Amino acid sequence: MNEPQKIIQAFGISKPVKITRLGSGHIHQTYKVEGEENFVLQRVNKNVFTKPEIIASNNRIAFHYLKQNHPDYLFPHALPDLHGNDLVFDQEGFPWRLYSLIDNSYTIDEVSTEQEAYQAAKGFGQLTLNLNGVNVSLFKPTLDQFHDLAWRYEQFEHALQDAYPETRLTAKNEIELAKSFHYLVNQYTQLIHEGSLVLRIMHNDTKVNNILFDTLSRKSICAIDLDTLMPGYFIYDLGDMVRTFVSPVNEEEKDISRVTFRKNIYDALLEGYLSQMGALLTPSEKKSIPFSGMMMTYIMALRMLADFLRGNTYYHITYPDQNLVRARNQLRLLQLLSQAV
Repeated sequence: MNEPQKIIQAFGISKPVKITRLGSGHIHQTYKVEGEENFVLQRVNKNVFTKPEIIASNNRIAFHYLKQNHPDYLFPHALPDLHGNDLVFDQEGFPWRLYSLIDNSYTIDEVSTEQEAYQAAKGFGQLTLNLNGVNVSLFKPTLDQFHDLAWRYEQFEHALQDAYPETRLTAKNEIELAKSFHYLVNQYTQLIHEGSLVLRIMHNDTKVNNILFDTLSRKSICAIDLDTLMPGYFIYDLGDMVRTFVSPVNEEEKDISRVTFRKNIYDALLEGYLSQMGALLTPSEKKSIPFSGMMMTYIMALRMLADFLRGNTYYHITYPDQNLVRARNQLRLLQLLSQAV
């Protein structure tokens, strides 16, 4: 019996079912379970998320708060196993979790229209809005310093210092360009130290494929992939939407002339986000809206460039310069954002 078949028995599913791989994610293994009822079964990558119990706890707290305060809001939550646990661990120590399949829904990997940008941003904004009022101190980080720009720049500096001379030479242009945006680190540090940003429960990974859309209405249903649901600042969610929505190509594009800033998409996602969060954001937070996209794009450029300098130890690559290409792509987008917003 294969592993998914063994695991679903721990959740009380014993009748014959069909299990197939689902989705385009690179971190977890996700399966569709079809039988009398349909489910989504997922194996969490414990090498990336080393604290799966914190993920489960954060999601459980959010679910109970939303059930009490926003009972009509759809929040995907893990189903208990036969012993009432959110997670089932296999023999290798990988945690598995089970969700009800949401019918008549779909995801997209790229934003093509203003409507998609508006609906996705509205969906992420609604999650934060509905969690406004929950006790933030009950939530713990699932990934430490995940979006801490100052820390990411330190990592870049250490990678640069330890890199082989030939590696530094290959990335010379990207290194100089990355350094030229260091002022963003100072802006980030100032925002945090001044208390200009309110700590809230954020999604923290707002790529468009983490929103479920309704098959008929094409409207957003809910946010999914809640592993990084934890305390953070609105610039993290809004910024990552800007980073991943506004260019017609993603960070894998080698031809950087194809990296462009689509103002219509930017305006649509901002409108969608503010339709939910506009009344919640403080005046000082609203001033940092243009900063958010630059900050998150810079973080990813630094992370990819640092990984190239280290010898590609974190991000999966299929050719030697892939992380350098990714960094070059994101630095180009950062240049465009700095001119456009």
